[in-house]
Amino acid sequence: MNPATRRQIALWLFICSAMVFATVVVGGVTRLTHSGLSIVEWQPLVGVLPPLTHADWLEVFEKYKLTPEYLQVNHSMSLGEFKGIFWWEYAHRILGRTIGMVFFLPFLYFLLRRMIDRPLVPRLAGIFLLGALQGGMGWYMVKSGLVDDPRVSQYRLAAHLTIAFLIFVSMMWVALGILAERGGRGVDKSVIGLRRFGFWLVLLVLYMVVSGGFVAGIRAGMAYNTFPLMNGHVVPPEIWLPELGLLNLFNNMATVQFDHRLGAWLLAFLVPWFWLRLQRSTASTRAKFAGHVFLLALAGQITLGITTLLTFVPEPVVALAASHQGGAMVLLGILLWVNHELRVVPMQRGF
Repeated sequence: MNPATRRQIALWLFICSAMVFATVVVGGVTRLTHSGLSIVEWQPLVGVLPPLTHADWLEVFEKYKLTPEYLQVNHSMSLGEFKGIFWWEYAHRILGRTIGMVFFLPFLYFLLRRMIDRPLVPRLAGIFLLGALQGGMGWYMVKSGLVDDPRVSQYRLAAHLTIAFLIFVSMMWVALGILAERGGRGVDKSVIGLRRFGFWLVLLVLYMVVSGGFVAGIRAGMAYNTFPLMNGHVVPPEIWLPELGLLNLFNNMATVQFDHRLGAWLLAFLVPWFWLRLQRSTASTRAKFAGHVFLLALAGQITLGITTLLTFVPEPVVALAASHQGGAMVLLGILLWVNHELRVVPMQRGF
């Protein structure tokens, strides 16, 4: 690909990544406002149009009235209140479908014009398939809250959130790779060690995403709203209930929140160490600058997490909690940038 084509394709992928970020934030608001179960059908094509008439609204509302959430929680809800939760779920679904179109149509155009290098085609096709899987997972998650319990399965919610982050990671990494210079100068062992360190940090941030999905799924943030201790304990006494066994890791509020906090503490110690090693290494100036940004982003994300936790009683502050969820994606995106800068081999300059 020539430089102009590289920039076009990278820009397209960055735009798609930004749209995934917006969808994750809107999805967070949808969950926090208890809007996710307001649309009880999955209609990928017909469902693009919202209710247009009063009769349409009454029909959609009547379907919602048959759900466990209405019968057990919102039985006194008016049509006006229903519209309030409907629009958040509708916006979340429309954003997801729009991403599919914004990804697929340019991909088809670039493909037919033979503007994409052959090794890149299966990667981009894989991202599209991952997006299709995400759509199915979203409906599979919603279905779990339409049966008996008016809450979606924490397992399906965590999977839905994780796939969104994997799509984001894939798009960002491919886009960064397309823009990278190819060269021939070697790197020393300090940079190679930082590459490994950075890879493990990516896995740790993804662990935080998965554990955060379980925190959201069982509403573990509504308990232990103190910091740095958990209601006066480093390790809460309820962390292991014998009757749950290994399910404590997914169903016990104390265990789930402790695991999420543990990941945050690890990041709080490991990232400054990584930053210090990066600044002392022979890495490029851009890599060191990206390290500065990453350290600041982590400080902001941890601050958001603590503030969200402390203000979670009796209900979360929606803006704070949604910002914390979006902040995780920003943090991961910056970390991918750092890792990529560490892998770019500088061009060999002649005389």
